[in-house]
Amino acid sequence: MNSGTLWLLFFAALGVALIWAFYKRYKALKNYDPANDSDKLVILTDQNFQKTISKGVTLVDFWAEWCTPCKIQGPIVSDIAEEMSDKAKIAKLDVQTHQAAAKKLGIKNIPTIIIFKDGKVFKQFVGVKPKGVLIKALKEALDEK
Repeated sequence: MNSGTLWLLFFAALGVALIWAFYKRYKALKNYDPANDSDKLVILTDQNFQKTISKGVTLVDFWAEWCTPCKIQGPIVSDIAEEMSDKAKIAKLDVQTHQAAAKKLGIKNIPTIIIFKDGKVFKQFVGVKPKGVLIKALKEALDEK
């Protein structure tokens, strides 16, 4: 085999791998259902928002059902709820149906994740963030005096 054939095989295999990865991501997004989120996840409304964030550390995922990046972030937040709900509140607020809290905080892009400490913004993230980044930020909020 000459080097041209080897390169062709390499790029063909790479193409197949990329197509497979995109297909798996598409299926995960297509099948995402917020009803399957962790039971430890607190569902926020405009009515319970302020009370929920007022004491302790709370991570809030501001999302909407039509938002594709939110569908990527949702399972990550759900996993964090499973791991960290004994140390901090992990919550979601649907900005489509509960707009007042998001508007008050000036949220214009979703997903937005805000970590609150005793009712005050500790850290804010816009866009999809990996689990490790969010857990690190939660631990910083929990460790800060």
